[in-house]
Amino acid sequence: MENKKQLTINQLFWYFVIFSVLGLIIETLYGYATMGVWQSRKGLIWGPFCPVYGVGAVILILLLNHIDRKSYAKLFIYGFLIGSVVEYLLSYLLEAIYGIRFWDYAYTGKDVNGRICITYSMFWGILAIGLMSIAKPFIDKLIDKVPERPKKITEIILFIFLVIDALVTVWAINTYENRAMKQYYHEPIKTVEVNNPVLSIKNKIENEYFTNERMQKIFPNLRTKDKEGNEVWIIDIVKPKNESNTN
Repeated sequence: MENKKQLTINQLFWYFVIFSVLGLIIETLYGYATMGVWQSRKGLIWGPFCPVYGVGAVILILLLNHIDRKSYAKLFIYGFLIGSVVEYLLSYLLEAIYGIRFWDYAYTGKDVNGRICITYSMFWGILAIGLMSIAKPFIDKLIDKVPERPKKITEIILFIFLVIDALVTVWAINTYENRAMKQYYHEPIKTVEVNNPVLSIKNKIENEYFTNERMQKIFPNLRTKDKEGNEVWIIDIVKPKNESNTN
């Protein structure tokens, strides 16, 4: 077995960023292959990121770094198990943060509480093999080739951007969900004039930027719960009636 050098915070950050992007590409292509439509699978409002894959990849690398990258059977089994646990826990965590569910595998019939399913768990196993045998060594070489100063500057800029992106995403989704639930219960959505410039800007962003059209395009699979605890698709609430009747 080859010697494994200690992983650094910088490496883990780059793994998160790169695999968040690669995960989005894979998820989008899989969605098209299975449903025949191009649909956004993003996890953040800005940029091509699906952080679930980034977090999953980082955890897999941390836990599998001691395993020989040619031991495909071990990598698959560990990847299957670790990926399933990570995805299940992330489903709870994201629901706690955003108040809604980003995915639900109940339609597969081979799921656990809709949070994980056998198909995607197998994908995690396959991903672990490709991750440790091909992707990680290749990415490590790329990272090592980048001069230190530009790399540090890029890391700082990316980190700040991702933090802001995550905070704005929480704000946007909460706004979208609250607006949808008012519509669901036929409650009036009032536009209140305020003299406070900060609140005025906030209202303007919520009304003119976090529009239903933009949000349902970016996050088409968001689900929330009504007052009775029933899960509802937000897109079904906010889409125009004539569009609902045609689908």
